[in-house]
Amino acid sequence: MIFTKISSKIKEMKLHIPNSAFLGNINTFLSRLDLSDNGILDITINKSWISIHPLVISMIAALGKQFRPESIKCEKVLARSGHYLVRMGLFNFLGIKSEAPVIEEHEPSGRIIPLTLIKNSSDLKDFLDNLVPLLHLQNESKNVQAIQHIFSELIRNVLEHSQSGQGAIVCAQYFKKSNKISIGVADIGIGLKKSLSQSYSVQDDREAIKLALTPGVTGTTKKPGGSPQNAGFGLFLIKSIAHVNSDFFVIISGNKMYKLLQRGKANLELKGNPFDDRHSIMDIETWKGTAVGVDISINQTQEFNNLLRAIHKFYSHEVKGQKKEHYKKPKFIS
Repeated sequence: MIFTKISSKIKEMKLHIPNSAFLGNINTFLSRLDLSDNGILDITINKSWISIHPLVISMIAALGKQFRPESIKCEKVLARSGHYLVRMGLFNFLGIKSEAPVIEEHEPSGRIIPLTLIKNSSDLKDFLDNLVPLLHLQNESKNVQAIQHIFSELIRNVLEHSQSGQGAIVCAQYFKKSNKISIGVADIGIGLKKSLSQSYSVQDDREAIKLALTPGVTGTTKKPGGSPQNAGFGLFLIKSIAHVNSDFFVIISGNKMYKLLQRGKANLELKGNPFDDRHSIMDIETWKGTAVGVDISINQTQEFNNLLRAIHKFYSHEVKGQKKEHYKKPKFIS
């Protein structure tokens, strides 16, 4: 808790860390965000239990990074599960005292990547290297490389096009029981609408999200398939992995949140238009940037392996300078 005296006349930006906020029920967290004022940041925390997605952690960190530590008010963490916030590095990241419960056990290696600030290629390489143990796919090198390619493009997009001075904020967790990894990425840059408007006519945040999730679309060029440096496939392929495994995927930008819902068992088809998938759209208080969260089941199904291998082949050949003059959509599922 921060003990610095802060004038009651200063308006506050408020956020509440709930007892539960994963991608399936993230709406409650978003509905309670008050981002209208930015004199100080007031963080309140559920007193009974804390179980939240890395996306929520990344968003809190991105918001908090705008404030000096003495301008952040944070409730004392009473929930025993509050040590999770410590392990994910939230309080250290914001430069504030935690006063969270201290326990003896430590998070096993290969279970989490704490909050990480990525500002350059070296930071990105370190994150991608740290991602490998979480994937638990050491015997499937091509699958590992495919997932690394996807997140590399996603984070590079933040670095190159968000115009966020603080870079991309990322964290991740592996859940052994469900054999799943959850990843959250957030920035407080210019957002999808402004970024894509450099190459496209974008009416609103809903349309910007649609374009961002459409394969081959990138803010750097209208050329189909983008460029070797930015192919415009990162978000589409992350969403595709979630779709194949019937996992959740969330993207937030401006005043809209898009959530990919769990698919029906028989519906394996990947669709270029994200609004043709089972999804929901939520109006939110404007998020000045972009935030992405995804759950990825690591179960070795045929569909999952086929998709990752097709992705690896695509990046190995198409993006590295062997694209044809006109982009040919790859076949992901055989």
